Amino acid sequence: MSTEPTNQSPEAPDYRELVKPYIKSWKWFVVSGLIALLFGFMYNRYTVPKYAVQAKIQILNNAQGSSELSVFEDLGILGDGGNQIEDEIEILKSRSNLIALVKKLGLNINITALGKIKNSAIYRNPSPPFNINFLAPDSLIYNSKASFFITMSSETSFEYAENDDGPTKLYSYGKTISSPVGEIIVTPNDLNSSGFGTNRYVVSVNRLSSVAASYQNSLNITVDNIRSKILTISLNDAIVPRAQDVINTLISIYNQNAIDDKKALADRTSQFINDRIAQISSNLTSADESAVAFKSNRGLTDIATQTNLNLNLGAENQQQLQDASVQLDIASSMKDIIDSDDGYDLLPSNIGLEDRSIATTTQRYNELALERKRLLESSNDKNPIIVNLDQQLAGLKRSMRSSLNGMTNNLELQVNDLSNRLSKINSRIYSAPKNEQALRDISRQQETTESLYLYLLQKREEAQIAFASSTAKSNVLDGAYAVSDFPISPKKNVVLLASLFLGLLMPFSIIYVKSLLDNKVNNKIGLEKLTGDIPVLAELPKISKKENKLVKLGERTVLAESLRILRTNLDYLIKSKTKKEHRGSIIYVTSSVSGEGKTLIASNLAMIFANTDKKVLLIGGDIRNPKIYQFYSGKNVDKLGKATRDKGHDGLTEYLVDRNLEGKDIISTMLAHEQTVDVIYSGKIPPNPAELLMNGRMKELLESMVDLYDYIIVDTAPLMVVTDTLLISEYADQILYVTRAGVTELKVLEYPLKLHKEGKLNGLSFLVNGVHESNLGYGGKYGYGYGKSTKKWWKF
Repeated sequence: MSTEPTNQSPEAPDYRELVKPYIKSWKWFVVSGLIALLFGFMYNRYTVPKYAVQAKIQILNNAQGSSELSVFEDLGILGDGGNQIEDEIEILKSRSNLIALVKKLGLNINITALGKIKNSAIYRNPSPPFNINFLAPDSLIYNSKASFFITMSSETSFEYAENDDGPTKLYSYGKTISSPVGEIIVTPNDLNSSGFGTNRYVVSVNRLSSVAASYQNSLNITVDNIRSKILTISLNDAIVPRAQDVINTLISIYNQNAIDDKKALADRTSQFINDRIAQISSNLTSADESAVAFKSNRGLTDIATQTNLNLNLGAENQQQLQDASVQLDIASSMKDIIDSDDGYDLLPSNIGLEDRSIATTTQRYNELALERKRLLESSNDKNPIIVNLDQQLAGLKRSMRSSLNGMTNNLELQVNDLSNRLSKINSRIYSAPKNEQALRDISRQQETTESLYLYLLQKREEAQIAFASSTAKSNVLDGAYAVSDFPISPKKNVVLLASLFLGLLMPFSIIYVKSLLDNKVNNKIGLEKLTGDIPVLAELPKISKKENKLVKLGERTVLAESLRILRTNLDYLIKSKTKKEHRGSIIYVTSSVSGEGKTLIASNLAMIFANTDKKVLLIGGDIRNPKIYQFYSGKNVDKLGKATRDKGHDGLTEYLVDRNLEGKDIISTMLAHEQTVDVIYSGKIPPNPAELLMNGRMKELLESMVDLYDYIIVDTAPLMVVTDTLLISEYADQILYVTRAGVTELKVLEYPLKLHKEGKLNGLSFLVNGVHESNLGYGGKYGYGYGKSTKKWWKF
C-alpha cells in the first residue's frame, strides 16, 4: 500500500461543504434575524416620520411685467430683460432670506411635548396649552441657545425647571420668571385642548443663524432642465403645516425683496428729478418775469419778425445749442452727484444722456449697490464678498467719472462752437430794432428753460409708472403642498427588509471571516484533503474535564467507539505489512507540540487493545516531559505484582542509563478500570535525553519486548519541538501522528509530510483529536454509540 501523498488535480469546489458551516449555525441566523427585525420594528415605531412638501414657481423676466413700458427701457429701470436661473436659486436660498424667514415664523423657539417614549413637536394646530412672552430684547433671543421645562400643574399654576432632572419651582400664570434667556412670562392658552396626553413640555431657544443654516441645508431647489425657468422647492419635515409655511414664506420674501429693490431705485431716480425740477422751475419763473417787465417798460405788444433766412438759420442753430446745453446741464449734474457721493448710494438711472455707455454703467453700478446693501443686512463690510463689491463699485464710479468728464468737455466745446455761430447770426439780426432783439433773447431763455422743465416732468412720471406697474419676480404655479399622505421616512418595509438583511449578514460575516482566517485542523475530512494518500485513521471527540480520561471495559461513549474505530484501522494497516509471526507491533504516538493529546491517545489506545485480550506494553518515551503517570494513577488504578527491587523509581531513563537493568525490571503491571496493562514510566528527567536515546539501549528494550507483547505503544516526544522521536523512529512499525482540532495549524503538518517523503517517518498515519461534536466527520454524521440517545433542542 502506497503511503506517499499524491498531487491531486484541483477539483470543483464542494458547495455542500462550503454551505455546511452556515447550515450548522442556523439557530444563530434565526436569532439574529429576529433580533434585527425587533430593532427595525422599534425604529419604525418610535422614529418621528417625515413628510415631503414641495411647491413650484416660475421665474419671470423683468421685461414681462408690462409690455406697455417697453418704451421706457432707456431709463434702465426695467433691467436687462432676463435672469440667470442659477443666480435666482442662490438668491432664493441666501442666508439673509432664511434669517428673515426664521424671524417671521419664529422657528428658533420650539415647544415639545415630552412623552414616556416619544416626544411630539408642537406647531400651530394643535396649539400649545401656554404662551411664552420674552421680555429680553430680540438681539438676545436671536443669539441664545437654551432650554427649560414646564409642567402643567393646574389651571392657575405650573412648575418650572431649567434641567430635565433639576429642581422645579411652582409659579402662577402671568408672573415674571428668570430664565437662561432673560425674563419670561407664561400665560395660559387652552389647557384642555392640547391632545398630547402629557403635562410636561420643553421650550427650546436656538440661535437664529443655526436654525437658518439648518433650513438652508434642508431646502432642495431644483430645475427640470437648463432651459426651464420653473423651480421646484421641496422640504422634508415631521410637521406638514410647518414645511408649507416655510416654503410659502420663503417665496413671499423672495418676491418682496425684488419689489423693494425696484422701489429703492425708483425713489432715488424721483428724488434726483425733483431736485432738478425745483431748480429749473425757479429759472423759468425768472425768465417769465423778465419778459413781462421788458414788454411793460417798453410798451411793446407785437414785433415784426426778422427775415425768413435769418430766422431759419437762427432757429436751427438755436435748437442745436439748446440740445447741447441740456445734455451739458444733465451731464454736469450727474458728475456733481458722483463727485459728492462718498459712499455707494444708488445713482439716478439714465435720465436722458445720449451716451448709452454711461447709462449701462449706471445700471450695473445700481445692481451692485443693491446687492451690497442686501448683504450688509446679514454681514459687515469686512466680508470678502462685500470688499469685492466695493472694489467693483469704485471701479465703475471711476469709469463713469471719466466718461462724464469727457462728455462735458465735448459738450462745452460744442456749446462754444454753436454760441459762436449764433453770435454771427445775431450780428446780422442786431441791425433790427433793439426792442425786437431784446425780446427775442428773453423768449429764447424761456423756451430753453421750459423744454428742460417739461422733459424732467415727463421722466418723473415715467419713473413712478415703472414702479407702480412692477410685478413680483416669480409666479407661484403650485403653493406648498404635501406630496403624499404617507411619510417618506422611515419607510417601514424598507427598514424591516434592511434590518432582516443586516441581521442575517452579521452571523454570515462572522462565520465567513472565521472560516476565511481558519488555518487549523478541524476534522478528519479537512485533514484528508491535505494528507492525500497518507491515511487519517480516526477522529476523537472533545471530552470535558469531568469525563474519564481512560475508557472502561465495555464502555459505549463516543470516545470509546472512536477508539475502537482507530484500533480497527490501525490493526488493518499493521496486518497489511509483512512481518514475522509471533512478533509484536511497535506503535509510536507523537504530535507537533505538547498539548495535542498524544499521551491521552497512547494511554487509551493501550486500554482499547487490552480489551481484546491482547498483551499490551505502554512505554513513556517522552523523557523530557513525562505524563503517563497522570493517566495511570488515582483510585481507579492499582499496581499489581511485587517488585524484585524498588521499581517505583525505575523507568525508561534509568534503563537507558543503567546497563545492569533489564526490561522486566522497569515494567509496572497496572489494573485500570478492571483492565490489565503493562506500563514503563518515563522515569526521572535526564539532563541529556537525546544522547541517552542514541546509546542503543532503546533498541535493545524494544527488541527484547517485541516478542513478549502483541502491541508496544510508545508515547514519544513532540516531533517539532525536539529531535528525540526522529532518533528512534526507525524502530517503529507504525507512527501515529496526533493533531488536535482547533489547535494544530495546517501549515505545521507540512513538516511531518516532508519527513515522510524523505523516508524518515515510516508507517506514518494521522489522527484528529478533540473534534467538536458538530464538526465530527463521518462518525458525527451518522452518530457513535447506539445505546446513547440525546434529546432535541426543542424538547425540554
